[in-house]
Amino acid sequence: MNLNANSQNISVSVLMINAQGIMLSVQGNDFFVSYNRVPWLRDARISDVLNVRMCGQHAIEWEDLGVDLEIESLKHPERYPLVMKR
Repeated sequence: MNLNANSQNISVSVLMINAQGIMLSVQGNDFFVSYNRVPWLRDARISDVLNVRMCGQHAIEWEDLGVDLEIESLKHPERYPLVMKR
């Protein structure tokens, strides 16, 4: 079941949302995005999480939430440690 609210965007879609994170399909590959790695999605409204889109060829974004992720960070999260700056 494709939960993506934007039916014309077939390159990225939300497949599942649960208490631990979000399952995405990005360019035909499925990725689990843990709230531990992307805490900005944890308390977001479902409608905002579903509003994900491609941002060029190498990133996805949740514009309403001000969150964007490089696709490489989904493929190789160990190469992208979470660093938060104030």
